[in-house]
Amino acid sequence: MTTEANRRVALVFSLFDANANGVLEADDFELMAGRVVSEAHASDQAAKDAMRGAFRRYWTTLLTELDENGDGEISFEEFTACVLSPERFDATIAVFAEALAALGDPDGDGLIERPLFMALMRAIGFERANIDALFDAFEPTDGDRIRVETWVAGIKDYYAPGKAGIPGDHLVVGTDV
Repeated sequence: MTTEANRRVALVFSLFDANANGVLEADDFELMAGRVVSEAHASDQAAKDAMRGAFRRYWTTLLTELDENGDGEISFEEFTACVLSPERFDATIAVFAEALAALGDPDGDGLIERPLFMALMRAIGFERANIDALFDAFEPTDGDRIRVETWVAGIKDYYAPGKAGIPGDHLVVGTDV
């Protein structure tokens, strides 16, 4: 596992711990889903429901894979063990990535414009400068847009334990993790 992967996952854990109590709980994922969906003004209800469902699946996967004592909480150590294990988490990340990218493409043209990308990523809690760097690393086209499949692949890469030097590494630059 790379140092970069550890930093990426530490950042995501801190962002998903919406109430900052040091563990992940079902409420954290409901809060995060609400924040993200509220930024998807132009998306239809099906896309919003898919995003909520993806957050719930993310939580359910963590709970199913890791919560051996049944306390309904996931620690950072437990989180890392699951999220950085592709055989345990890839399908969940794929659903999450597709749902988030769909929110970013409400008109269905296969392209995501910077303002909406920024709004969705800020709703998750990433820093503005880091989001801009990530968007630029995705090599936007004329009109300052990226392809949906580029973002989906970028999200999947973000959780890949062996990857380093990927666009997603821009999200941890200058952050305390």
